[in-house]
Amino acid sequence: MKKRENARRPRIYVCHTYYHVYVTFLKELKLPKSQQGQAVLVLSRLSNNFESLKERVENTGLFRNVVEFDEKREDFFPELAEYRKDTGSFIGNLCNRIRFTRKYAQLEAPFVPVEFREYQEIYVYCDSDPIGYYLNQQKIYYHALEDGLNCLKNFDAARYDNRGHFKLKAFLSRKLNLIFVQNGYGKYCLDMEVNDISAIRYPCPRYIEQPRQELVDRLTEEDKQIILKAFIRDKEGLERQIEESGRMGDKILILTDPLCTLDVRERIFRDIIKRYEPEGTVFIKPHPRDALNYRELFPEYPQFDATVPMEMLNFFPGLRFKKAVAVLTEIKAIRFADEVVRLGEDFMDAYEDPLIHRQNEQI
Repeated sequence: MKKRENARRPRIYVCHTYYHVYVTFLKELKLPKSQQGQAVLVLSRLSNNFESLKERVENTGLFRNVVEFDEKREDFFPELAEYRKDTGSFIGNLCNRIRFTRKYAQLEAPFVPVEFREYQEIYVYCDSDPIGYYLNQQKIYYHALEDGLNCLKNFDAARYDNRGHFKLKAFLSRKLNLIFVQNGYGKYCLDMEVNDISAIRYPCPRYIEQPRQELVDRLTEEDKQIILKAFIRDKEGLERQIEESGRMGDKILILTDPLCTLDVRERIFRDIIKRYEPEGTVFIKPHPRDALNYRELFPEYPQFDATVPMEMLNFFPGLRFKKAVAVLTEIKAIRFADEVVRLGEDFMDAYEDPLIHRQNEQI
């Protein structure tokens, strides 16, 4: 039995966003040098276009292999729609959900690019995506990781998605594996790694804490260069941009979010720019999943590459902003601004139905 365990490959990570990949780098760089270069990184294309990230990550040598995953949403499979219909009764809907859980995993299986049973440790960010259904139905144990920094503080998706009879649904998932509830409530989820348990209103027994800043603080200069090599498409261009920004006096960084419809989103960020522009030169950092074309709509403002996670800007000591402003993005990791502002839910109430962004209040 021990020989078979040792024959299995050590680690595999399933990432859905640039931030997930960034945290994976932090986790791998924490390991002794002798253990680095052995893990496999899976890039799911479910919600992100990772452009040339695969090639750049491979060139760092930190991973044994980088695999792309053509993960499919449920609407890709029209046969699943019948299980989403409201039967008019709790029992009827629950039976449909049991059928949906099994069928979804079966339909997803042909698109899974690796044999997960070959790995000793499996790490999955955002297991609410199809991979979570697949692993639980295949009875494969894995470790979950939070989708974004302190994301459960603002949106506890497991409890929100399962409002009404949550304890029963969690039992059916965790104990019986009849349905699937994400974020630590799946039967084959060993634990879920979060940044700060104290920030979460409803902690789950499977949550374990690993502060992201602790991982960042232990990075060496060599480690930072490895990360920059993977994430920065044009390092010389970025350094030039940072050098030029140093001659601009007070600077305000606006961090975008993939909020609302595109027309409302444009109005939101025009209003934010108008509000903060008197304080200094405005820079825009588009979110990696933000589809609004800021270079076309806001050409007069300097902009950073959308694919660069904002955390990368911490690695450039010559970059300093008077203020960094975000709407709903968690900004506690920012070290390159004298002041950080998160406008929050009260600000968003003026642009859309509060029920859309105040999920935790509805649990």
